[in-house]
Amino acid sequence: MSVLFTFPGQGAQYPGMLHALPDDAAVAATLGEAGGVLDCDPLLLDTAEALAATRAVQLCLLIAGVAMARSLGARGAAPDMVAGFSIGEYAAAVVAGALDYADALRLAARRGQLMQQAYPAGYGMAAISGLDLAQLEPLLAQVHGAATPVYIANLNAPRQIAIAGSEPALHAVMALALAQGAGKAQRLAISVPSHCPLLEGAVIDMAAAFDGVAIRRPALVYLSSSAARALFDPARIRDSLAANMAQRVQWTSTVRLAWERGARLALEMPPGSVLTRLTAHDFTDGVAVCSDGNRGDSLLALVGRERGGV
Repeated sequence: MSVLFTFPGQGAQYPGMLHALPDDAAVAATLGEAGGVLDCDPLLLDTAEALAATRAVQLCLLIAGVAMARSLGARGAAPDMVAGFSIGEYAAAVVAGALDYADALRLAARRGQLMQQAYPAGYGMAAISGLDLAQLEPLLAQVHGAATPVYIANLNAPRQIAIAGSEPALHAVMALALAQGAGKAQRLAISVPSHCPLLEGAVIDMAAAFDGVAIRRPALVYLSSSAARALFDPARIRDSLAANMAQRVQWTSTVRLAWERGARLALEMPPGSVLTRLTAHDFTDGVAVCSDGNRGDSLLALVGRERGGV
């Protein structure tokens, strides 16, 4: 059976997330390389004040994911396949060998800037739990308009869906969803309307940022949560990464694909445990676990057991 590493997206961040990484040579090297590329100490990016900026959030998520994957890999626990959520797809591409870490850092910084500049205020995302897509889409249709844009963004689970749009539209849909029987409607810690057509203009600039960036065929299975399929062709990976900020995240379909391809251990890279909770539903005969809050030797034992090593 196979081991899947998952990489979270924006909303999973918390102050001090980089400081919570393991104190080992692989993490130190990853932080050091980030400092050289960004010309700043990356440990200054995970304060509460810094994380108010989309650029800092996305850089921290990339750094944390790559650092933890490298830390585990240095101790013999490497994945067979990877999948990332939003900016997590960039970390997944690095770990898969498709994208150089230095290039990913520059791209993540640009991505965060473009998203923040496009919608500096008055927009964001919310999560609706307890309604499926067929129930939620008519509620968006009641609210969506030129002054109140709102879209389906992330298909996290069959009955957990994120929406993106303007603040008034988000709150209107949240109220309608609760009245329709949703168990929960929550504004997410995301200040931009990700994964919807509102960011299509920024995608043009993001595609230009990939000019001259080398993308290689991945050395392991790279699952795109935008396409909900495995991508191997470098051009397709490049196009998917450049456009993913404006594309729906099809997480539940991606997790099901990983399961069908033989994954039985889904190990979430830091920060947080959001993807572990979303993934566990489909890993009924396997294990979904997060790195945060678990000892390194316990994680190594899980990987070894999955591979029949212990």
